[in-house]
Amino acid sequence: MRSFVLPAMLAVLSVPAWAGDTAKDVNPDEIIRKFAAKEAEFARARENYTYRQTVKIQTLSDSGVVDGRYEIVEDIIFSRDGKRTEKVVRAPVSTLTRLMLTPEDLEDLRNVQPFVLTTNEIPLYEIRYLGPQKADEIPCYVFAVKPKKMEKGHRYFEGQIWVDDRDFQIVKTFGKAVGLLGRHENQQFPKFETLREQIDGKYWFPTYTRADDVLHFKGNDQRLRMTVKYENYKRFRTSTTITFGGEAPEEKKPETKKPEKPEKPE
Repeated sequence: MRSFVLPAMLAVLSVPAWAGDTAKDVNPDEIIRKFAAKEAEFARARENYTYRQTVKIQTLSDSGVVDGRYEIVEDIIFSRDGKRTEKVVRAPVSTLTRLMLTPEDLEDLRNVQPFVLTTNEIPLYEIRYLGPQKADEIPCYVFAVKPKKMEKGHRYFEGQIWVDDRDFQIVKTFGKAVGLLGRHENQQFPKFETLREQIDGKYWFPTYTRADDVLHFKGNDQRLRMTVKYENYKRFRTSTTITFGGEAPEEKKPETKKPEKPEKPE
């Protein structure tokens, strides 16, 4: 059976040329250094949060009719001994017949679609500054990102990232997962868009991934849609105080800031 990597959007987002794009006060290397450090801090903080992840995948016929569905709802939680684990909440029987999920799909779902680019990962990527652009109404620096070299068994992101010009964190990504495959493997990896929201007043968390793409397999094409929701982020608490790059934040109602909210697929 043909293998499948989680889907994506049809339209490729382009970055317009803005006046002042080459302003002297824009130092791409300094921006990269700052956002990579903040992303590393965020990655450590996210490891101390619980949340619910809902994945929905649909295949569509040539006429646009949904003819296959896959869904899984999981809670990312901590066990009694403090170990991070996944608990399946709901998993209806899949009706997908034209596609199958592969280990690469699952790796992309966990680590590539909610893409985080930390200081340690910067040397793995070629990063090119494209200019300023807004994600919804949030002023951002936009960068093109692609792996310098790929190693077998590793998955990478290739596409564009939008970095908030105040918080220096990624607020949106658009691109696809890439990696080395066997010579005869028939896998296709669609483009996707992931949006983040400022959940706790400090960090931007992935909250929504969407994809709507046509995968070009050997011998046939297949259209699919996918959405991934990351919801109910809560900081895990034990008798030990967890701090995020400084003093532990005070208890307060979470603040939410977000870029554009995409429409849900049918």
